[in-house]
Amino acid sequence: MTSIHSVGIVGARGHTGAELIALIAGHPHLELAFVSSRELAGQPVADHVAAYAGTLRYERLDHDAVAAKRADAVVLALPNGKSGELVAAIDAAAPQTLIVDLSADHRFDAAWYYGLPELTRARYRGERRIANPGCYATAMQLAIAPLLEELAGPPQCFGVSGYSGAGTTPSDRNDPDKLRDNLMPYALVDHVHEREVSRQLGVPVEFMPHVAPHFRGITMTVNLWLREPTTREAIRARYAERYSGEPLLRVVDEAPWVSAIAHRHEVQIGGFAVAPGGRRVVVVATLDNLLKGAATQALQNLNQALGLDEFEGIVR
Repeated sequence: MTSIHSVGIVGARGHTGAELIALIAGHPHLELAFVSSRELAGQPVADHVAAYAGTLRYERLDHDAVAAKRADAVVLALPNGKSGELVAAIDAAAPQTLIVDLSADHRFDAAWYYGLPELTRARYRGERRIANPGCYATAMQLAIAPLLEELAGPPQCFGVSGYSGAGTTPSDRNDPDKLRDNLMPYALVDHVHEREVSRQLGVPVEFMPHVAPHFRGITMTVNLWLREPTTREAIRARYAERYSGEPLLRVVDEAPWVSAIAHRHEVQIGGFAVAPGGRRVVVVATLDNLLKGAATQALQNLNQALGLDEFEGIVR
């Protein structure tokens, strides 16, 4: 009989925290140990997440209090730059605790396993510290990886995200009024996800992010120059072969629409346009930034590290 593993969430007020609460609530082998949020402290979790029917309330916990909970796993859903002291407290008091960090704080740390399972699961060696990839970075890597060895130059990636990707702290990038009838470019060079993907794939990647008026979902259009000419049929076959057997990756013929993956765990990759001459290829990937770009991927990593089926609680 599989045991039940306890999971705590720190930073549970945000969109991703709510998605993760819902996923854990429906998981047969996980249970919520605590949910920490300064802004919602004292309020019932069930009042904010319809999928959760338990009695837990949000708590305001300092670093030592989180460590003292001694949950089997802790998921950090904090803004970038906020996890260091909390990880240090857990390292000191409960070092065997599994930590999955959804921020960028440990994606460049070689001591942490970088958990994009479809590309890195074979490298997992039982690490208890896992860096969850960025949402844009997940889309970029899955779109580029099948052609990585054929590249003749840096991939150019044009990304468009729904405004939930900008979090809950008010800003121009999550203000529906400012975004209405608009497409907002930002951080057009040296975005953290550009550096993340370049590090993970070992090639320079050029990334241009934008925010659109829709709430959730990412469209990533990737321009790839190849050393040798190819055909559309060969490219589609390459992607289908690379991702065969992956329950959360779907290769489609046409360029996928972001509306088709909203509220879904899967990534869709398609389009596969080949320019005359056969050396320029354009591929489109879509995913839900709150699910496969964050919470779903965190659950894949939790499952793997806890010895469960990677897709438990995701694919039924």
